This record gives sequence, structure tokens and C-alpha cells, in this order.
Amino acid sequence: MENKKPAKKIAERVPMPCQPPLERAHNFMEVALGYTGEMAMKEASRCLQCKKPKCVSGCPVEVPIRDFIKQVADGNLAEAYKIINSTNSLPAVCGRVCPQENQCEGKCVLLAKGQPIAIGRLERFVADSHNAEMAAKPATEMAACKIPDSAKKVACLGSGPSSLTCAGVCAAAGLKVDVFEALHEAGGVLIYGIPAFRLPKDVVATEINGLRDMGVDFNLNHVGGRTVDIDDLLKKYSAVFIGVGAGLPVFLGVPGENLVGVFSANEYLTRVNLGRAYNFPGEDTPVYIGRNVTVFGAGNVAMDAARTALRMGAENVHIVYRRTREEMPARREEIEHAEEEGVKFTMLSSPVRFNGDENLNLKSVTLQKMQLGEPDASGRRRPVPIEGEVYDLDTDLAIVALGTRSNPILLDATPNLRQNKWGYIEADPETGETSIPNVFAGGDIVTGAATVILAMGAGRRAGQEIVRRLAGQF
Repeated sequence: MENKKPAKKIAERVPMPCQPPLERAHNFMEVALGYTGEMAMKEASRCLQCKKPKCVSGCPVEVPIRDFIKQVADGNLAEAYKIINSTNSLPAVCGRVCPQENQCEGKCVLLAKGQPIAIGRLERFVADSHNAEMAAKPATEMAACKIPDSAKKVACLGSGPSSLTCAGVCAAAGLKVDVFEALHEAGGVLIYGIPAFRLPKDVVATEINGLRDMGVDFNLNHVGGRTVDIDDLLKKYSAVFIGVGAGLPVFLGVPGENLVGVFSANEYLTRVNLGRAYNFPGEDTPVYIGRNVTVFGAGNVAMDAARTALRMGAENVHIVYRRTREEMPARREEIEHAEEEGVKFTMLSSPVRFNGDENLNLKSVTLQKMQLGEPDASGRRRPVPIEGEVYDLDTDLAIVALGTRSNPILLDATPNLRQNKWGYIEADPETGETSIPNVFAGGDIVTGAATVILAMGAGRRAGQEIVRRLAGQF
């Protein structure tokens, strides 16, 4: 009888050090503190180094995950960064905000044991280590960058993750890239949408400065469709990439939504994040402070808004969702962090109306109790109201986080840019090319609100197609 080798015992996943909940709930410093070198090597050594790694198929930008993890385990961080950076222009960002549990880690064979490799945490560690090392080197020691070919120019509208990725792919191939951003600071949703306690602004700035070092120029305060348009860009550039996101907020459509104290998550988070309102009056941007805050929605944006309100001084923060906790689309980690910090969850409830005082200031919201009925077109059980079950919840600040739609400014100014029935740009899924030759698009303006890494995947595919046409690569 053949003797079988005992199965290799896999060590438990290395936990991420974090600020204590009661401490972090009152500051905007990063919650997750990051791995030490010893912790990263220990976690990397758990990887089975599969011959056919499934994790890569779960990554929209196809990072060679097995290979970079092997280098981490061996202590070769420079090589690990080189491997990651071969496909991912923003590794320090992705390591923090990508939903790895549904992507690369969701494909890890160790998921069957409930302990997949912490791919995102390792990616963050490698990127942070690289950035710290580069910051410590004099400029004269930096590697020389390829001189951009000014005869082959690419314009990127927007400076969010899809545009930054496209710019990185094109610049790395020697093309001259100019980025046009509507706001006064580059980074798009990475800056105005995601709070510093989840994605520190200096991390985003470091990644953007890396693109500047590659020859990418950033032109701020340029609004697509107003101060710059597609037709004018095509006269000066060989290709144009549109990555302006989808920033038009969706509201509830219930009575009282125009009361003082009702905000979209877009406006609330933009004031706090981009405007640095958490430092008012040290910064010039004021923010509406609520004592009893209610957030409507259950995605990552809702979690960001609720946790931000808590840090801004709210005494009570509720997240109201018309389905159950199991259906909440936010990352599990974000839900757990919010709960640890004191955010309360009100499930199976839906707003009926907002109620104000004699001065039109919000004072409460009337909620309808719900139950799950038959599945809807998406396959999820549809929430239906329970007749007669309504109640009021004290609220002086309401934040609506129900998603976004495409902003019509650029689209209205470009009538020959074909749109789908939802008002998003139609683009070839393989190349990103739109109905206008040599005009490409990707990210939320094509798919609707999605994740940072999916936007980056679209930017990478479009960038590769642009490089193939202009530089003869790929």
C-alpha cells in the first residue's frame, strides 16, 4: 500500500494591525497600519506557489501575483515591486481599496480553508516599501525615464484610476501624455471620494508624482465639455482617453429631500476629503455637522460617509438599508470596521419622507419597515413594505449614498459620442474605443459606478491599444 505524504499544514493568515476602534473613530489617520517586514514574509510564505495560479484570473489588471509573492517571501522587495508595477500603475492604492476578497483572494485555493493569502496587504507592503525607499534617495539616484515622443501625444480626460492607469501605460511606452482634470487637485475619486482613514492623500500624491516623473503633465481646473472638448483635443493629440467617472448623484425622490441637512454622499465626502473640511477653520471649506446622522445605502460609499460623520463629531450614526445585512454590497472589512467604531445598522427599512422644523431644518426621517419578498430581475429578493409599520428616526443630517449616474456636461458637448440606454458611453470592451475613432473611454463613465480596480483594468486595456497603434507595441 502506497504511503501518502501528510498534507502540508498551512499557517494561519497574518492579521493586519489596526488602530484601536475607539481611538480611530475620532481621527482621520489610516485605520490599517500595514504589515512589518517580518509579517509580510510570514504571510507570503503561506503561498502554495500554484503551477496554474487562479488568483491572477481574478485580477482585472493581471498582476503576476504568485511571482511577486515569491519575491516577498525571499525578501526581494525591489523585484517584487518591479513585478507588480509591470501591470499595475497604482499598487499602493490597490493594496488599500481593492475588493480583493471578491477578486484575486476570492480565487485563491486556500479560500476553501477560509484563509486565502492576504494578497492586497502584501501588495500594499511592497508598494509602501518601494515608495519609502524612493523618498529617501536623492533625485540624482533616480532611474532615468524614457524621453516622451512629443510627436505622438495622448490626452486623458479626468485623473481618476482609469485615466491614471491609461496615462501610465502610454508614458511607459514613450508617448507624451497630458491629463486634464476638472478639479483643483489630481486623483479623481481617490482624492474626493475615499476618506484619508482608508486611503491617505499622500499615498495618492506619491503615485501621481511617479507618473509626473515619467513625463506625464497634469492640467488642473479643466472641465471636459466646457474648458476643453473632444474635437479640440483631436486636433492636437493622436488619441484621447475619457475617464471622467460618473459623478452625478442619485437621490431618493421622497418628500423633504430639499430640507437643510440632506446631502448627497458626493457633496459630503468631497467637502471633507478634497476640501479638507475636517480641518475647518484651518482650511476654508465648511461642513455641516450633525448630531444624529442617518446614511442611506449599504455600499462602500455609505460606509465611508457614516465613518466620516462619526469622525466629524456625530453622537449617533445609523446606516439604513432596505434589505438585510447579507445583501449589503460593501466590503466585509468596511462593514466590520464601521460597526467596531460605533456605527449602527438599521436593516429592512426604507425612507418615506424627511421631516423638518419651522425653519426647514431636518429633524427626523420617517422609515417604512420592509420584508424580503420574491426575487427581482437581478435575482435578489425584492424588499416589500409591511403595511402600517412606519416610525420616525431622529436625524439632523441625512446622507444619501445610493450611487451615481453619468455627468452630462461632456456628453452633451459631444453629440457624436454614442451612449447606451443608461446614458453611459458605449465603448469596445476589448479596446475601449468609442464611436469616435481614436477616442477611448473606460471606468465609471462606461460601466456605471464600479470599483477602482475595474476602472484601472479598463484604462490598461485602452492604454495598450493606444500604444499598439501609436508605438507599435503589444
